[in-house]
Amino acid sequence: MKSMILSVLVALVCLMPIAPAQAQPADADLENIVYLDTRFGRVAIKLRPDLAPKHVARIKKLAREGFYNGVKFHRVIEGFMAQTGDPTGTGTGGSKYPNVVAEFSQVPFKRGIVGAARSPGDPDSFNSQFFIMFDENSGLNGQYTVFGQVIAGMAHVDRINKGEPPTFPDTIVKMQVAADAKDHKVLEGSDG
Repeated sequence: MKSMILSVLVALVCLMPIAPAQAQPADADLENIVYLDTRFGRVAIKLRPDLAPKHVARIKKLAREGFYNGVKFHRVIEGFMAQTGDPTGTGTGGSKYPNVVAEFSQVPFKRGIVGAARSPGDPDSFNSQFFIMFDENSGLNGQYTVFGQVIAGMAHVDRINKGEPPTFPDTIVKMQVAADAKDHKVLEGSDG
């Protein structure tokens, strides 16, 4: 009897699918996911071309050029948001490309939403800077463009050094379009 049970267990184990060594996010449209690597771990952001196609195209273009690699989080406000995307680290810089016109939607600014930073009073001034929401802020609704949402690794965003600017700013170690990545591991802190 014991040998029969053992044989059945061995057969069941052999039939089980083997998990891949590196897991992909549940939403496997890898062309519309970016990986933002921090010193704490990977953040996966689902891009929303259905809401903001021009903003998504710009983010992907810059990520593919390596523009965001090493860029500081220059404005990080506890309970509000973490802002990055300025190569000068001052909050006044951008890319070599022209600004993108606003693409407002009805999606509310809540925890994990990724929005386009812009100059105050000029909704059409997005260039390269963006922010990730720590908490909900309805005052931004309809005033800033939503182009993505964190789907994994929000706990890593929570750990980014705070300040305006932070005394010791954290940086984007690497940012890449998931379709271009060799490593899809996003399991740590996968609390979207």
